[in-house]
Amino acid sequence: MITRIFWTVPLVVAGWIAVLAGTMLLSNDAPGAFVLFPAADFVTRLPDGVAILSHNAISITVSGKGEGLTRALYEAGGALILPAGLAGCFG
Repeated sequence: MITRIFWTVPLVVAGWIAVLAGTMLLSNDAPGAFVLFPAADFVTRLPDGVAILSHNAISITVSGKGEGLTRALYEAGGALILPAGLAGCFG
């Protein structure tokens, strides 16, 4: 039983991260983006109209609008882009 839980929990977490990353790629509904493991020069390569909301050693949270924001963030050097600021299921 414990072995199943040991293997199931990481798979569920990885699946949830994949769903969030896919949501960010396929829709422009999120008002912001959570960028994990950005490149060292990520901030200098940000597209116009993108504002930095917060940052720490392993992530940067940005806000921006427009088509292709996620793609632009990946091109700027983000390793994993997740949505930030969504209302969730309860709106």
